[in-house]
Amino acid sequence: MSGSQNKFQIGKLKHQVLLKLLKNFVSNTEIDDNRVIMGSKLGEDAAVIDIGDKYLVAKTDPITFATDAIGYYVVNINVNDIVCTGASPKWFQSTILLPEKKTNAELIETIFRDIHDTCEQMHITVIGGHTEVTSNLDRPIIVGSLLGEVEKEKLVLTSGAEPGNDIILTKGLFIEGVSIIGREKGEFLRKKGYSDEFIDKCKDYLFKPGISIYKEAVLANKNFVIKAMHDPTEGGFATGIAEMALASETGVLIDEKNIKILPEPMELSKVFNLDPLNTISSGSLLIAIEQEFTNELIEFLKKNEIYAEKVGEFKSNKEGLKIKSKQGKIKLLKYSERDEITKIF
Repeated sequence: MSGSQNKFQIGKLKHQVLLKLLKNFVSNTEIDDNRVIMGSKLGEDAAVIDIGDKYLVAKTDPITFATDAIGYYVVNINVNDIVCTGASPKWFQSTILLPEKKTNAELIETIFRDIHDTCEQMHITVIGGHTEVTSNLDRPIIVGSLLGEVEKEKLVLTSGAEPGNDIILTKGLFIEGVSIIGREKGEFLRKKGYSDEFIDKCKDYLFKPGISIYKEAVLANKNFVIKAMHDPTEGGFATGIAEMALASETGVLIDEKNIKILPEPMELSKVFNLDPLNTISSGSLLIAIEQEFTNELIEFLKKNEIYAEKVGEFKSNKEGLKIKSKQGKIKLLKYSERDEITKIF
């Protein structure tokens, strides 16, 4: 293997690598197809296509870390990015790759049932896909693809944030990561002396607080003028913030003391030596909104049983990406495309 290949680690490609690939090998939508409103762009998690009176929003995302409840995971992860655009999720497909030596009829039926039931709950139609048993896999992998629709005036983009907008975080950090660890590393935690009650609570983070941001994204966009929304997945909160700022060509100042970290994420951060700000955080929603509406939106979300807090502000691009520590010291916001959870796999 060449030296250049050795530089690539598990997780997302580094932004500088991805930017080069997008520049050299992705269609110039302004020339190739003027119906493409948003194509491939750093920080944008869904494509937007003009289909007449509405926009069609298209998203694809895989599940590679989790194995338990993977069908539920793959639908929700794709739904999260669709609703961040203000769109309603409509049509779901998946490519299901199954490990040759660990696949049985029960596993296949469970995955199909979980995808069906999860889609049905959100009025999404399953329209097909592909399933196969594949060599050299040690766990199932599913690549989901989801289409949605949005009224043109309600479209929200990751790149819509502007200097002076506030940043609101819902629920807290490291939600998906806690669920993955509880489900994939339960025996390890048990040997470390953690109780079944603690492990079960970690597993239940999948549903409570939950990895879905469907409710809060829909409520926010329906009742307020939202400038940008983003679902911080791999790389966690810090990478999600960086992606919003880079896409919007802004700077940012985060106030660390306002970032909510629940007890279970904090405990697991210590056990596995993880930075909670950089650990996979589906279930959290980042919202950019004009400052005059910040308090109103926070109170509205709390009345709908969704915890929300202002955690920062978008600044001019020249100010860069900064975070104010709990001690009041301002420093660079550290982020990595490689998620902290990869340390344990």
